[in-house]
Amino acid sequence: MLLREEFDPDCTYLDSATYGLPLRSALDELASLTAAWAKGSYDPVSCDLAVDRARSAFARMHGVPQNDVAIGHQVSPMVGVVAASLARGSRVLAAEGDFTSLLFPFLAVGCELRTVPLEQLAQAVDGTTELVAVSAVQSADGRVADLDAIARAATHHSALTLIDGTQACGWLPLDAGQFSVVVTGGYKWLCHPRGTALMTASAEVRERLVPLAAGWYAGESPWDSCYGTPLRLATDARRFDVSPAWFSWHMAATALESIERLTIARIHDHNVALANRLRTGLGLEPSNSAIVSIETSELAAQRLREAGVRTSARAGRARLSCHLYNDEHDVDHALDALSSS
Repeated sequence: MLLREEFDPDCTYLDSATYGLPLRSALDELASLTAAWAKGSYDPVSCDLAVDRARSAFARMHGVPQNDVAIGHQVSPMVGVVAASLARGSRVLAAEGDFTSLLFPFLAVGCELRTVPLEQLAQAVDGTTELVAVSAVQSADGRVADLDAIARAATHHSALTLIDGTQACGWLPLDAGQFSVVVTGGYKWLCHPRGTALMTASAEVRERLVPLAAGWYAGESPWDSCYGTPLRLATDARRFDVSPAWFSWHMAATALESIERLTIARIHDHNVALANRLRTGLGLEPSNSAIVSIETSELAAQRLREAGVRTSARAGRARLSCHLYNDEHDVDHALDALSSS
C-alpha cells in the first residue's frame, strides 16, 4: 500500500473506478478552509494559487507545458467545447460502448459518429475521419486503448484526437502531448472531490476551439476581467477555464502533488500487480489494467457486500479496481469472499 498514513477507509475499498478516496492531508486542509468560510475569513484569491499548483502538477505528470492545461468542473462540457467547434456533420470515430459523456456531445451538435470495437479503432481511422474520440481506459470493463497506435493512425490521416483520461489519469502513464486534446475528471484515480476536471490542448489546437463557456476566469488577468467589454481572454489554455469550485481545487492541488511525488509509473506497477493478483485468483489471464471486470452472481455480490468489500456493478458485471491505497490483503479478502459464494 502506498501512502498508507494518508487514507483511512473502514471497508475493503476496491471501487476507485467510481470515486477515489481523499488524502487525509487534503481533508485536514478542507476542515481549515470550511472553518475559515464559517468565520468569514476565507480568501477566494487563495484558490488561484491552488489552481496554479494543480495545473502545474498535472502538466508535469502528462508531459505538456502548463500553458496547455485548462481547468473545469466536469468532462462533458470540455468535450462539448471540442464538439461544438466542429462543423455539423463532421465525421467522428469512437469505440463501441464508450462512456456517454464522451459520445453525447458529438451527437448533440450533429456530428456523424461512427463506433467500432475498441481493438479495431486505430485500423478504422481513414481519410474521412476528422476526429477520434476514445477513453484511454474503458469505464465498463477496464480495457486499455492502444493509445500509441491511435496517435499514429490519427497523425497519418491528419485527424484530431480527443482522449478521455478519467479512468486512466492517476495510474496509467499518458503522454498528453501525443494528442490534440486530453480531458479527465479528477474525482476518480486522482483522488479529488467532485467538481474538478482538467483539459490539455496545444497552441495549434486551441486556435480551432471556441471557448463557449468563457467567463471572467477565462480572462488573461481574471480579477481584471470581471466587468464589461471588450473580450479579453487568456492567450493560453486558460481561455477555457471556468471559475473554480474553491475548496475542491485546494484539495485537488494537494492530491496531485502527492501523486506526482509517488510517480505515475510506481502507482501503475502497484495497481496492475494487485489487479493481476486478483485475476490469477479468479482463474483469469493477466492484463494491463487496474480494473477487473467479472461475471458474477447476485450471491457473489452479496458475499462481497457482507465481507465489507466495496465494488460496483457496470454493464451487467462486477467491477473491482485497485489503487494506491490497496494492498495484497485487500485483494485476498475479496477473493475469499468470492470463493465462499
